[in-house]
Amino acid sequence: MRADFPIRVVAFAPRWREDFARLNLEWLQRWFTVEAVDREVLGDPESHILAAGGRILFALDADECAVGTVALRHEGDGVYELTKMAVAQRLRGSGIGRALMLAALDTFHACSGRELFLESSSKLAPALALYESVGFRHRPAPRPGTHYARADVYMVWEPQAGERR
Repeated sequence: MRADFPIRVVAFAPRWREDFARLNLEWLQRWFTVEAVDREVLGDPESHILAAGGRILFALDADECAVGTVALRHEGDGVYELTKMAVAQRLRGSGIGRALMLAALDTFHACSGRELFLESSSKLAPALALYESVGFRHRPAPRPGTHYARADVYMVWEPQAGERR
């Protein structure tokens, strides 16, 4: 199913701050437990993501309502974590996640990133398929430990020559 309205992906603005938390909490509460690290980041994305050079993107519908979001958390030295990706439940499977993913990859390139990784869960088959389709590969954790108790999947972006981003 494709979204039956135009989607526009934009960078973080304070007016969408609450939507960042709302979209992610909706998703987390449906599938997992909201962890302390989630509450910290969602409660203050400016300090936990943006201040260190990270980026937050939003998918907006025709009415300028946020219907999806994704973040790139900068860990330093050109290393970014793709994190906090969420799409409004009623619109999952409509292509919004792919639009956000492609915009995140473009943003990663614009930031001159050198490594992009993510942590996910094996319970999220559609999300894992999306990640694989744009070049994420299953690998051992790129660094020791994990941010999230729910994470049992580690992926690093390694697109193959000619592969569609």
